[in-house]
Amino acid sequence: MIDEIENITAQDKDLLKEGKKLPIMEEFYSIQGEGFNTGKSAYFIRVGGCDVGCHWCDVKESWNPNLHPLTNVDQVVGNVQKYPAKSIVITGGEPLIYNLNYLTNKLANNGVEVFLETSGAHPLTGTWHWICLSPKKNLPPLPEVYKEAHELKVIVYNKNDIEWAETHAEKVGKDCKLYLQPEWSNKEKVTPLIIDYVMQNPKWNISLQTHKYMQIP
Repeated sequence: MIDEIENITAQDKDLLKEGKKLPIMEEFYSIQGEGFNTGKSAYFIRVGGCDVGCHWCDVKESWNPNLHPLTNVDQVVGNVQKYPAKSIVITGGEPLIYNLNYLTNKLANNGVEVFLETSGAHPLTGTWHWICLSPKKNLPPLPEVYKEAHELKVIVYNKNDIEWAETHAEKVGKDCKLYLQPEWSNKEKVTPLIIDYVMQNPKWNISLQTHKYMQIP
């Protein structure tokens, strides 16, 4: 994916590989709306570029890294410092396409918790307080990411996805939190299925996109 980024200098390409520049789609301060950390105020950093390509993705504009400016990571860290956020969420796209060591080290030096949202399909870089693994069918997670995940969040579009979620639950650590989350466009149909399943299988929890219900950006 890095090689697909167009019209950059050799110097910028080196900085991209070092993680000192990243294609940033957007940054914003808001409320984490889903998963284990629901309800926490957080600063979100959305990195552009994704090779997973889920048909129901609600941020498809993040897929092409060429649509998003290659940005100095030091500038991003400076933007974080303008807000009282104690939690930082790195999301995408698929952020693990890139080297995230530099970004997470700079953020950690500011005394904040750093969370990752990933499909797990690429090698794990960065230092994390919380890793949310959300596996996708097009590109399966790597074994190393299963082992490090604090949270497994499976998006449920149909009944078969619940069975598929169990295959991933077998691969994460015993302390990993398990979540089933209805895909937003199909939530009326699948939410009752998830409720019944969680009641019968209480190792699972339900995650809802509460930010959408509350119309929080």
